[in-house]
Amino acid sequence: MSTVLGSLRRLALAPALSEVSFARRGFPGPPTPATARLEAIPRAVVCGFEWGIDARDLTEVRHRVELVDEGMRGFAYEGVTMAFTVLDAMGGGRRRRTRELLLGPGAPHLFLAYIGIGFAMARLPRPLWRKVVPDLEPGPFHPTMTWLAVDGYGFDLAYFDAGKWVDEQRVPAPYAWQGRPDYFGRAVDQGIGRALWFIHGARVDDVDAAVCRFAPERRADLYSGVGLAATFAGGCGAADLATLRRRAGRYAPELALGSVFAMRARVHAGFVPPHSAVAAAALTDLSVQAAVALADDTAPGADDGGPNPPYEIWRTNIRRHFDDKTVHASVE
Repeated sequence: MSTVLGSLRRLALAPALSEVSFARRGFPGPPTPATARLEAIPRAVVCGFEWGIDARDLTEVRHRVELVDEGMRGFAYEGVTMAFTVLDAMGGGRRRRTRELLLGPGAPHLFLAYIGIGFAMARLPRPLWRKVVPDLEPGPFHPTMTWLAVDGYGFDLAYFDAGKWVDEQRVPAPYAWQGRPDYFGRAVDQGIGRALWFIHGARVDDVDAAVCRFAPERRADLYSGVGLAATFAGGCGAADLATLRRRAGRYAPELALGSVFAMRARVHAGFVPPHSAVAAAALTDLSVQAAVALADDTAPGADDGGPNPPYEIWRTNIRRHFDDKTVHASVE
């Protein structure tokens, strides 16, 4: 049974399942099998959030999430992470639910868990943000990939208020995430790019047109978000993805960069759906194994305190691989 306090928090902070539907959000385009697939993702997140807010312990959460189809299980854990982050942040730092989750059943879904932290950030006052990332042992992904929390924050802004963040193209105030306020907006744009894939129902012409309506200096990060969403969430086939790659032009390496990160996350979770492998091949010309090897071989070292966080250094290293390929192809 749910707790009374948990139910109150759920009602106050979580959108209803109907609120995340594309029709309710006013997204353009007709319903299609692709939009039905994409709509199921935020619904899984909402279910995970409700289970996390209401659950009395981690075992109860794990048993519930294990009932979810393997292809959606990571998104449910994304919602659980969002809930646990809210509970930890509002508990004055005394709770460690998020840490226990990410050291336990949520560990394979670490990439999505960081995004779930970003969803919580969209509902918490900024002074509480300093409490949202759990204390984990440094590793290949932590704390480097915690920038995905900022990405998740940007996705949430665009998904739930497209008028402000997509149509009006507003820019959020900087925040010194990992001590780098100047990079904050770029990570937000990566999340907005992911949201564009959902907002436009994986229709590649519309997604590309939406990116191109933004200022040129924002498009690279937007396209990398599109590549991540197209690969991780799916929604269209190889032919449409090839069209997207051509339409992206000089930003095609950004699509590939996002696709590589998506494949690394998929393999880390231990489940690679066919659509992810198809997207990786279409956007990167790489197999699943080769995409993961590229990600691992280009991983950065420790944070040197420079202007770019290790996360962006990693992105740059991956992007350089595809930049070199583009230059070579143009010479030929």
